[in-house]
Amino acid sequence: MSEDRSTNGHKSWLDRLVQAFVHEPKNRQELLELLREAHQNEVLDIEALSIIEGALQVSDMQVRDIMVPRSQMTTIKSTQAPRDFLPAVIEAAHSRYPVIGESIDEVLGILLAKDLLPLLLDGNCERFNLKEVLRPATFVPESKRLNVLLREFRSTRNHMAIVIDEYGGVSGLVTIEDVLEQIVGDIEDEHDVDEDSQIKPLPSGDFLVKGLTPIEDFNEHFGSDFPDEEFDTVGGLVMNAFGHLPKRNEVVELEGFRVRVLNADSRRVHLLRITVIDQ
Repeated sequence: MSEDRSTNGHKSWLDRLVQAFVHEPKNRQELLELLREAHQNEVLDIEALSIIEGALQVSDMQVRDIMVPRSQMTTIKSTQAPRDFLPAVIEAAHSRYPVIGESIDEVLGILLAKDLLPLLLDGNCERFNLKEVLRPATFVPESKRLNVLLREFRSTRNHMAIVIDEYGGVSGLVTIEDVLEQIVGDIEDEHDVDEDSQIKPLPSGDFLVKGLTPIEDFNEHFGSDFPDEEFDTVGGLVMNAFGHLPKRNEVVELEGFRVRVLNADSRRVHLLRITVIDQ
C-alpha cells in the first residue's frame, strides 16, 4: 500500500504548491504574486520561480525585443572565398552564419560552421563551393511573439531565423538560444568561463570576463582603477557605460578597454570579451 504523504506531514512540493493556491488567481498579476509568496514560504526555490516568470514573460515579448540587430550580424558574402571569410568566422565563433548577396537585405541561406570541416581534411580552399553547402534561411517578422517562435523552432528544428521589417528588409537575426535564455537565463556555451574562474585569457590576447566579476578583482588583474563605490561588478560598470541594458555583440570603449557583450539577457550582462587597447 502506497504511503499517503499528505497525512504524515511530508508533503511533496506539488502538494504544497496546490495548497498555496487556495484562492484561485483572477489574472496574471495575481498569479505572479501567489508564486512569489510561494517562494517566500519556501514552496518554490528561486530558480523555479525565475523560470516560471520567464515563461510568462516570453508570451508578452516580440522578436524585436531580443534580436541581434543587423549592424551587429556577422555575415558572409556569397562571393567570398574561404580565406576571406574564415578569419571572421573564427573571431565570432558562432555555429551559423547568414550568407548574403549584394547587400545584407539579400540573404541567400545559412552556412553551418560544421560544413566547413571538409576544409580541414581537404586543405584545398579553391574547391570549396559555398553555395553548395547553404541551408535554407527562415524569415520571421519583428512582431512575432517569442512563444510562437519557440514552437516553430521546435517543430521545424531550425535554430536561427532572419528577422525582417514591414518593408521586407533585414532588421536582425534571432536564435533559439536567445529565446530560451529569456526563460531559463544564461545558457553556457563554448564562450563561457569555467565555474571557478572569473577571468579567462584567450589565445588572441583578449579575455573572457564574467559580468559578476567584482570590480576589485578586475582592477587587480588588469592594473586598472575603476571605482567600486557605485557598482560592485564589472557587469554593472559596463551597463552604466552603455546607459542601457546592452544586447549581445554591442561594443563600448571604457578607459583603455574595448568591451564586447557576448552573453546577456533581459535581466543582466553575463559574459564579456575584453580587449586591452594599446595606449
